[in-house]
Amino acid sequence: MRKDITVEKIMRGGEKMNKSALARQYECCWRTIDRRLNPNKYKTYLKKRIYTSKLDEYKTIIDEKIENNNIPATGIYYLLKEKYDYKGKYGIVRKYVTAKKEKIINELTIRFETIKGYQSQVDWKEKLKLHDVNNNEYIVSIFLMVLGNSRYKYIELTFDQTQPTLFKCLINAFKYFDGTTEEILFDNMKTIVDQAKSNYTNVVINSKAMQFSKDAGFKIVTCRPYRPKTKGKVETLAKIMNRLKAFDKEFNNVNELNEIVKKLNYSLNYEEKSQATDEIPKELYDKEKEYLRPVNYEILENYCLSNKTYKVSNESMITYQGIKYSVPIQYIGKQITVLDENNVIHLYYNKNFIYSYNKNKKYKFNYKESDYIDILKHSSFDTKTDDEIRNYIDKNLYSLDRIYIDKGDENEWLKN
Repeated sequence: MRKDITVEKIMRGGEKMNKSALARQYECCWRTIDRRLNPNKYKTYLKKRIYTSKLDEYKTIIDEKIENNNIPATGIYYLLKEKYDYKGKYGIVRKYVTAKKEKIINELTIRFETIKGYQSQVDWKEKLKLHDVNNNEYIVSIFLMVLGNSRYKYIELTFDQTQPTLFKCLINAFKYFDGTTEEILFDNMKTIVDQAKSNYTNVVINSKAMQFSKDAGFKIVTCRPYRPKTKGKVETLAKIMNRLKAFDKEFNNVNELNEIVKKLNYSLNYEEKSQATDEIPKELYDKEKEYLRPVNYEILENYCLSNKTYKVSNESMITYQGIKYSVPIQYIGKQITVLDENNVIHLYYNKNFIYSYNKNKKYKFNYKESDYIDILKHSSFDTKTDDEIRNYIDKNLYSLDRIYIDKGDENEWLKN
């Protein structure tokens, strides 16, 4: 519609002119002149346009495939084209599937704010290299368990990610929380899942993990595709790892590093607000703890026993959880089985017992005196007697913080 033709211009001559003449003057249709002079005559009401899509009749099918089986857009498009005679383009399908999955994520995020005592979550992925003040390297992982409602957390430093260690961490978390939630959400970690869920297979829970959950009184839940972790958990794990990195080369031994982790755990629960709830977790935990389920710890202890094998080095030592322990020199190059039982490890070769150690994390190197003497005799001390070597140990080595030598009876040290 021409905006340069106005009523004022038309009526400028003081009297009405012939519409046809005006049309010729302004080089337009006479109806344009009439529309300007009689606007109410041409008043129309716009109807709201209803948009339709070639995909409308297929949306119920698409929703079902996404919600129940998480089929990707390519698979849905192929199904619609082959079975339902869909004539539209792939781009329309992809756009709808993407929007639908985003909506599911948002809905699940809302539902993830669980009721008291219903769900907790476990994360145990990160590996971090740290060094003590003597530049000894430790490759550590952080076990994190979070109560879904209060965001109350349990953190533990680990040196492996074996199933017995996972069970031990869970038990310690139950003791810290004074109970367990109705269900625990895990990532698809190998210590829990034998086969992750895919578009074609269902998740298969490890049989030992399943039995542990039954004995502990909780249900295992694994992350489904597109099911988000809660914001609080992800941010907490990143926060922990970043803070621990700052202590690289700032601690003396593993015991001190463990204390750093414990203080961080306290700070996150008692002093800092959760970014997910904007409240102190301990204050919410006080309201949630009465809803937690009691745990029979005695029946769970056997799940923590480990019998992994380790190769004996040329120094006649094995490395277990970042700490070195000596064995007799005849086992150099052989595989030693370690049975981990609470704070004691038992060493075996072909099911034959060698001896046991306290899990002494204060010292990087732990020797039996007889092993140490044999090791020295097969190096630069080959001309020395056993008594001379013992005197050397007494005068020189006990002043070193990183070395511990057990001189007592084979079982005497267990009383310490």
